[in-house]
Amino acid sequence: MSSCVDRRQFMTRSAQAGAVAGLGDFAFVNLLPPLTAAETQMGGPAMVRLSPEIEPLVRLVEDTARNRLLEVVAERIRGGTSYQELLAALMLAGVRGIKPRPVGFQFHTVLVVNSAHLASIAADDRDRWLPLFWALDNFKASQVRNNEQNNGWVMPPANESQVPPAHQARQRFVAAMDNWDEEAADNAICGLVRAAGASEVIELFWRYGARDFRDIGHKAIFAANAWRTLNTIGWHHAEPIMRSLAFALLQHEGTNPAQRDADPDRPWRQNLERARRIRNNWQRGAVVASATTDVLAALRTASPADICDRLVALLNLGIDPASLWDAFFLGAAELLGRQPGITGIHCMTSTNALHFAYKTSANDETRRMLLLQAGAFLTLFRQNMQRDQMANLQVDALQPLATTATSAGAVQEIFTGVSRDRVSAARKTLHYLQSTGGSAQTLMAAGRRLIFTKGRDSHDYKFSSAALEDFHHMTPAWRNRFLATAMFNLHGSTDADSPVLQRTRAALGG
Repeated sequence: MSSCVDRRQFMTRSAQAGAVAGLGDFAFVNLLPPLTAAETQMGGPAMVRLSPEIEPLVRLVEDTARNRLLEVVAERIRGGTSYQELLAALMLAGVRGIKPRPVGFQFHTVLVVNSAHLASIAADDRDRWLPLFWALDNFKASQVRNNEQNNGWVMPPANESQVPPAHQARQRFVAAMDNWDEEAADNAICGLVRAAGASEVIELFWRYGARDFRDIGHKAIFAANAWRTLNTIGWHHAEPIMRSLAFALLQHEGTNPAQRDADPDRPWRQNLERARRIRNNWQRGAVVASATTDVLAALRTASPADICDRLVALLNLGIDPASLWDAFFLGAAELLGRQPGITGIHCMTSTNALHFAYKTSANDETRRMLLLQAGAFLTLFRQNMQRDQMANLQVDALQPLATTATSAGAVQEIFTGVSRDRVSAARKTLHYLQSTGGSAQTLMAAGRRLIFTKGRDSHDYKFSSAALEDFHHMTPAWRNRFLATAMFNLHGSTDADSPVLQRTRAALGG
């Protein structure tokens, strides 16, 4: 999708209308006002068409006014529309009607779909619809911003005359992505999705999603969330989603990155050589806590090159990759605690995405690269933060703080405290989990339900889904400490309720 694609998007569709005569007496239509051919034509810009099964539901999401959408959707659900159908319609409306550049801002309506889905999976039965209703309302807000900021951008139809044949699609797609050629990549991904298996297609995107540090990790996040959503709604919806993803991953500043040595691209290019130096049996080793603290300490000061050299050395000494991922998760949480805000949140959500790609990829070199890039990204995040405003917080030195309430009331005390003092709430969480044997699942359920009632922003869902998921990816020695750091950005029980919750309750007749 290049500038050529952008020019095509505003081409108007032609429509043909005809009448069939002589097959019956249609005099009854005289009861209706006459309808001209012009009135039957579809207005607006040309846009990609979806499968006949899902198109009407997507159009309902796109065309219903924001102040009516939740009520209309609730009625559809009562009439039999399934959760999976609604999730698919939301995702497809997002990729068709929201420009994925920059890969963030209004495009969070797409990036958050899988996060909302994960929240639904983990919720109580009575709460499972809430994240999806929030995401539908969020889409309508993004639709307004897209109309204002991107002149109503929509994804145009594929240029069928330029879609390569099946035997050329992969080669053409790789060449286009390597050369940052937007139009060629758009044509090629259509051919590749139609010809190749799902795993073959996504394997390429794991690499391109992690190859550069533009858009503060959103490229890797989109790659992971696109794949995860497709696993729920079905690969038959893949073509528009993969087109949007390819377009997003080719976002860059200035001239063609393939022809210069820009800062966001340098770690990937250097890591291609480092990856070759890692021992052959690197994916199994010793899980060592001191290796985690060593990498965590290095992340506070190292350059991207320094941290990646250290990672290679530790792997070659026989350290298990799990110990390094422990350091990445803790390091991301520490950066959020040291400087709360959007950048800190993306430290965690991008690390989550890179780890998902790492666990999903079947290519050994890609897995090596994803691990190295995760370390490099965290140092780049740190360098982008305002150092003079960073708190002196070290998560491995965080000390437990006893709650005043009994074990039964400790969770309530913790989340009441989140609204006032996040670090103290984190310390109380650590005490609750380590000293009283408190239930991590109870704590996570409470935090998740507060997102449903208090969440107002895509980052509330993205962060909570990533943090609560990554608890299970940590080795046991670090899990409780990591979960304690979730208090750096979860909602507190005294925060104001979300207006969308009130509207959802009204829509469902509650």
